[in-house]
Amino acid sequence: LRYLPRNGKAKAGKILIAGQDVQALDADALRTMRATAISMVYQDPGRALNPSMTIARQVAEAFEAAGASRSEALARTLEMLRRVRISAPERVMDSYPHQLSGGMQQRVVIAMALASNPALLILDEPTTGLDATVEAEVLDLVAQLRKELGTAVLFISHNLAVIGRMCERVGVLYAGRLVEEGATQDVFARPRHPYTVGLLRCLPSPGRSKERERLDTIAGQLPAPGSLTQGCIYADRCRLADERCRREAPPPHRVAGAHGDQMSRCHYHERAMELPRTSTEAPAPRGLDGTASVPVDAASGAAPGAHVLRAERVSKTFHVAGVALRAVDDVSLDLASGETLGLVGESGSGKTTLAKLMLGLLSPDAGSILELDGTPLPARVTSRNGEQVKSLQIVFQNPDSALNRAHSVKRLIGRALSRLAALRGAAQDERLAALTTAVRLPDRYLGARTRQLSGGLKQRVAIARAFAGEPRVVVCDEPTSALDVSVQASILNLLADLQRERGVSYVFISHDLHVVRYLSDRIAVLYLGRLLEVGPAGAVFDGPHHPYTEALLSSAPALGAPAQGERIRLSGEMPSAASPPSGCVFHTRCPRKLGAICEEQDPPFAAAGARHQIRCHIPIEDLRTLQGANGAAHNETAGDAPHEA
Repeated sequence: LRYLPRNGKAKAGKILIAGQDVQALDADALRTMRATAISMVYQDPGRALNPSMTIARQVAEAFEAAGASRSEALARTLEMLRRVRISAPERVMDSYPHQLSGGMQQRVVIAMALASNPALLILDEPTTGLDATVEAEVLDLVAQLRKELGTAVLFISHNLAVIGRMCERVGVLYAGRLVEEGATQDVFARPRHPYTVGLLRCLPSPGRSKERERLDTIAGQLPAPGSLTQGCIYADRCRLADERCRREAPPPHRVAGAHGDQMSRCHYHERAMELPRTSTEAPAPRGLDGTASVPVDAASGAAPGAHVLRAERVSKTFHVAGVALRAVDDVSLDLASGETLGLVGESGSGKTTLAKLMLGLLSPDAGSILELDGTPLPARVTSRNGEQVKSLQIVFQNPDSALNRAHSVKRLIGRALSRLAALRGAAQDERLAALTTAVRLPDRYLGARTRQLSGGLKQRVAIARAFAGEPRVVVCDEPTSALDVSVQASILNLLADLQRERGVSYVFISHDLHVVRYLSDRIAVLYLGRLLEVGPAGAVFDGPHHPYTEALLSSAPALGAPAQGERIRLSGEMPSAASPPSGCVFHTRCPRKLGAICEEQDPPFAAAGARHQIRCHIPIEDLRTLQGANGAAHNETAGDAPHEA
């Protein structure tokens, strides 16, 4: 696209788009090519849209740039919004970006990108911030439009399951070098470069859990940009590397795959799948001194399984322009010591609002009850004592926004430690060293600013800061969504290790259902602020499950998973919390709706197994039959949680 900053340029080679050499185009020709032949969709649609302009004006502008009149551009905007399957496009045209959900915003950006019928559409992490159902809709849309318009698509993503679903061919980049390329089916079934093998092994595949095994990781770090390396650029991190690898740069070896030629820059590409795994057995709990231990809470002496946090009948109502908006509605949950509770649901389901209520960042409605160790917890964090504030901490999705870039790593963690009255001088330095060791953060980074760190290192700093006060509960709000799979695996292993060592409890929020399944002991499913299902992770995933959970699971792509049948498509958008449906809040989109009873009566919770509750009018046995769930397995998987073992 020739969007490089002024200090960057292509030094060699050619880039041809629709037969034109991009590097040879003058300014006018480049503008014409960008307007007519190529389009790009970025990761964050909120930042790609102008907040001061209506959707109609922004999309119409793309047609006007191609020569359409104002009236013609507006007519084509309406047609394009319908094409990208936006419901009520007339209303959306009059809306501003902040009034739309993330999925709607991304569809608007795709509509703008397709306005010129481009020969090439570049998608740069287009679904990272989207929940499973919206991600599936956006991917279906791209696949359909590609067939209709004959557009070539370059899809950039660290979500390997999405790549496997969307792409005929895949290229694997490492340190700026294409190390493997070929048909997607061939590369994912028989990778021929150790880096590709490592990436695929990092995935938390279906059925894996923290209690049974650690995720495989790739040791070391990427080389610094611009560094010159003799031999193979991956040699320092490769467990197959020998002196030949460090001396000679491997040429592009080409072999015949089942679906076409496959290229690998590895001297030992035929042995790549023999790469030894890292230790995957989950370690026994250990304390900071390295001795084996059973996690015991430092503040209360509570053994694993004792309830550390309880929320009963918690609700939160916002008042927006005189309209009451119920973001969380009568939710009751408990969290055991040393347990991970996963919160899942579409964007707007109330997950983050519920977490903020627990942390005291928002005040719940009257009648809501929050307790820490059986003691009432003040609604606002400003009313909580020092011990209560230390007990509940949070790790945010984006460490860049959560960490002050003006301070060094040592200062960031040290500020959190300075609030502990008992730690001063040498004791504080010892505690800092123990924390950085616990989160696997090398000492050489203590003097660095966060802008000098990779995404994974920044998240380790954020985790160290959260653990500085020996928290009882840590809320993890999408802590790995912006990370590649190798860094994600190391962060998930780190969280699991810290939980074993310290008995800390997690509230884990994520759109990635396989990550949630790996780390969580129990899972709670939220929809429009209501709790629809809660139970042990194995039981919730294996079924029977609520029809909404069923739709979420069917939308989640997975590599190497057996086919789960056709994806369940939910009709329309999630209703507004300002005017929720009567009866069951899910009935307007439910593919298994029974009839009037769903529209008129709020269903009660029904027991589906040990500690497994489903809020649905459909009898549990009927759900089990409809979903083909193996009921005999539920009681076995329910015992996976450590507090029930």
